Amino acid sequence: MKIDSTQLKFILENTPAAQNIMLVGRHGIGKSRILEDFFAARGEKVVTLFLGQMSDPGDLIGLPHLDEATGRTEFMLPYWFPTDGKPVVLFLDELNRARPEVLQTVMDLTLNRKLAGKSLPEGSRIISAVNGGSEYQLTDLDPALVSRFNIYEFAPSVEDWINWARDAGLDSRIISFIEENPELLDGDESTVGENLERSPDRRSWERLSKVIGKFEELGDEMQAMASGIVGDRAAADFFRFVNNHRVPSVKDLLSVNDLPSFVEALSFTDFTQLNEAIFRWLEAQSATASDFNAANLVSYFDYLGDNNKKELQAHFASLVSAERYPAALNFILKKAPELYKKLLDLSDEL
Repeated sequence: MKIDSTQLKFILENTPAAQNIMLVGRHGIGKSRILEDFFAARGEKVVTLFLGQMSDPGDLIGLPHLDEATGRTEFMLPYWFPTDGKPVVLFLDELNRARPEVLQTVMDLTLNRKLAGKSLPEGSRIISAVNGGSEYQLTDLDPALVSRFNIYEFAPSVEDWINWARDAGLDSRIISFIEENPELLDGDESTVGENLERSPDRRSWERLSKVIGKFEELGDEMQAMASGIVGDRAAADFFRFVNNHRVPSVKDLLSVNDLPSFVEALSFTDFTQLNEAIFRWLEAQSATASDFNAANLVSYFDYLGDNNKKELQAHFASLVSAERYPAALNFILKKAPELYKKLLDLSDEL
């Protein structure tokens, strides 16, 4: 059965720790991220082991050594093994890329919660992830091992990703683009061949967001760079989208006399992009922005609230971050304290 992010969280919440979970899905869809975020919120430690990178069982169970007191060989605990008695969530990633000899070690771990005779703390969980599809180089899993897992095909929806992207502060131009072109969120895995043609996935859109976030304008050089991140086709479509949704100049916005006429023709997508463009511009230009009318920032924020654009006003407020835009925040505090107070009042309402 295919499950989305909401269903996965319900399963994680209600599956007993003694039962193992296996998530089947393509790479780059957020399997490890959602697990780490979910259990971190519960105060539980997640230990991720990439089994496909292990060349020997010793990478998983530790190395043998002689106990001189007993004259017996024992295994030194691996670096990740919990020694404080607190349960952990052991995430076995790339399970079906592991060598057969490594999988034999996993058998005892999944059944008895033991590794080389050492038991995991009571309450520890084991969750695995496997890639499905003919495009991957995979190891056939023993049916006896598979039978020890509750198996779910994880297929998070586009809406799942968009909600996450907004919360994570990804560039609004990318979010708007995916909303209109959902088929390009994950791309087409079959296009990756001998020539290593790039196809987009959720991780690559996040990487692109980090690259373009500081640029108000995206030129040809940036498109060439984006092609190596999300692929030629997706990059071309994205830049065509951005060019067709050009927002007004932030510099003009901060100096215009008739602000309503300046922005009244903008679409919802245009407004979200303008919100982020304002903060990117302030971050880059705040030191020399004293010549511009900071009161227009207040007027713009009020305009959003007075024209049934509360969602856009909340989006604007969400961008006020000392981590993301420290210089822009400092500019608002010094040059537009009235706006900062309005932002605080709005945050209290939300």
